[in-house]
Order: sequence, then C-alpha cells, then structure tokens
Amino acid sequence: MTQVRPTDQEFLEFAVKALVDTPEDVKVERKIDEMGVLITLDVNPADMGMVIGREGQTAKALRTILRVIGARNNARVNLKINEPEGSTRGERTPRPAVATPAPEVKKSIDDVLGDMNI
Repeated sequence: MTQVRPTDQEFLEFAVKALVDTPEDVKVERKIDEMGVLITLDVNPADMGMVIGREGQTAKALRTILRVIGARNNARVNLKINEPEGSTRGERTPRPAVATPAPEVKKSIDDVLGDMNI
C-alpha cells in the first residue's frame, strides 16, 4: 500500500487557507534553483496579520514545518511572504509604562500612636 505524502506547496496552501478570512486570495508558487526550493506566498492585505502572527510566530512556525518537510525529501525549503501592494504598516506605539506601586513605609508603634494623637 503506497502512502501519499502532501508536498510542501500543498501543505502551505492548506494551512494558510485555514488561517485566513479570504482563502480564495491565497496564491502559492514554488521555484527550484541551485539554493533549494523557494515557496512564495501571496495573501489578501487584510489577512497579512493572520499569516505573520504575533511577533512573527505563525510565519516562523510555517517555515519550520516546511523545513521539516523539505528535510524528509532531501531539499532545503525557504518561504517568502510577499507584502501586498498598497499595504500600510501602522506606526508602532510604545506600550504604556506599568505603574509600580509605592514602596511600603514601615512605622514603629510609637509613630502610629503619635499619628493617632492618643
């Protein structure tokens, strides 16, 4: 019984289409050269954040899995995610500073009784 393994291109297309809101806009191209396999991914500009993920974690995970698939086939696989035309990056705003609590002031019993005017 032969086992059919999905190719790197099929895997990427399946995974990205599951992530994005407009799967019909996902385009995956595969090119082979002397450096290995280059897979180029194009998505809808509105879906770019879903593909990249927070701090690039989703893109990093996709690249890792593609490298594993490539290693099983004795190939070096790289992923290039094309930035859509007309996309704009928002300005990075610094995170608000976290307020640190004031250090607790320890008083002696004499100080506390003096504050109470007893």
